[in-house]
Amino acid sequence: MSDLTIRPTAKFINAGFVLVVLIIIALDVAYFKLWRDQGFPTWFPFVPLVLLLWPVSRAIRRRFNKAVVTGDRLRYEVGATSKTTRNIQLTKVQDIRVDQGIFQRMMNIGNISIETSGETSRLTIPNVDRPQQICDELLNRSQSGTPAA
Repeated sequence: MSDLTIRPTAKFINAGFVLVVLIIIALDVAYFKLWRDQGFPTWFPFVPLVLLLWPVSRAIRRRFNKAVVTGDRLRYEVGATSKTTRNIQLTKVQDIRVDQGIFQRMMNIGNISIETSGETSRLTIPNVDRPQQICDELLNRSQSGTPAA
């Protein structure tokens, strides 16, 4: 049985990078065409580069957030320096729900909520690509113990 790794989507991060690059280009063009002669400092065109911190921080957070289905267990890990790991036996999965807003539906992204028969009964994995396919695969593995064909 192969492992199934589930991560939040990178679509929002990529869109953030594109948006920030467009803003940087617009501000630099405005500086060189309009503001340079009005006394703005020469280091001003580099200030918008600070905007790149936003998508970079999101990309780093995404890197350290994953769920892995191995055998009969689902392991959900969050964190880089301090890590929180939650282990769930697939036999204890009672229900899996997919929630999608309108923009998530347009981009085929959704939040997967896994309901278990344990003390902490709900685990939500936000912004997952192809959520319905992942949900079906998790249900198949929880019911039969084997991956879907």
